[in-house]
Amino acid sequence: MAKGALALLIHGGTENWSPQRWKQRFDEVCPDRPVVLLPDAAFDPAAIHYAAVWKPAPGELAAFPNLRVIFNLGAGVDALMADASLPKVPLVRVSVGDLTSRMTEYVVLHVLMHHRQEPYLRASQRAKRWAPKAQWPASVISVGVMGLGTLGANAAGALKHLGFRVSGWSRSVRQIDGIECFCGKEQLDAFLRRTDILVCLLPLTPDTRHILNRGVFAKLNRDSPLQAPVLINAGRGGLQNEADILQCLDDGTLGAVSLDVFVQEPLPADSPFWTHPKVMLTPHNAADTDPDEISKYVARQIERFEAGGVLENVVDPKRGY
Repeated sequence: MAKGALALLIHGGTENWSPQRWKQRFDEVCPDRPVVLLPDAAFDPAAIHYAAVWKPAPGELAAFPNLRVIFNLGAGVDALMADASLPKVPLVRVSVGDLTSRMTEYVVLHVLMHHRQEPYLRASQRAKRWAPKAQWPASVISVGVMGLGTLGANAAGALKHLGFRVSGWSRSVRQIDGIECFCGKEQLDAFLRRTDILVCLLPLTPDTRHILNRGVFAKLNRDSPLQAPVLINAGRGGLQNEADILQCLDDGTLGAVSLDVFVQEPLPADSPFWTHPKVMLTPHNAADTDPDEISKYVARQIERFEAGGVLENVVDPKRGY
């Protein structure tokens, strides 16, 4: 019996993430399964059992009456969850080791850059100024990680290994060896008060939208060698109130930020984030995982599902992640 077809609905991306490149990948890892790259006028919507998607248009997935599973090719599912016509089938998030390790690399890199005063040292280099400042040890800096899923827990562990004082905050209870974990709204203030560098890896949900705002920044610890707290956001752009971030950088509520995500992407050329002296900016590439690994991951999940196995990393519609 013919296997159910896999539809690819992919919009945007670099050359390596192009729709044609994804078609080639899935043809290789699903050699005995029809793989349809949409739009394709010749395909039968009823033959589609699986969909691998990246930024599909609202309503596109509702066209498949026999859809069984949706695989999101990126980590964030907030755009999909906002589609009121999304079929009531399992939605699977990408979770591969490569993505986790790349996110940890990004978090560790940016924590270390702020900790080791890299903005000052690079400015000194440009000015040909040999004027090193005293450097404090990692053990006096408290890093707080918001979001203790796979990505957050791994990054927290790596920072702990480097000697930082690490705590974490999540909506529900978590236990991680060596990490002081806080949870829920009632423990958020205590978490913030002890945090010098705030790392945000939360999913974007109605509860977390604009959670990175002046009210949160004002509660961060101000009694550290950094002099003013630092924000690192590699989660989703919708988590941050960008006007608050800019104002807090200007008035000293925040000392510096590293931002990988923005409300509007690509970031407009007239955005003040491009040139602000206290901003380290990256183009949403903190955990741009290997697409080849993602295609293999999806193929393995489909095979396991058809053999009666359980899907991994299924999104909980109530939580939104």
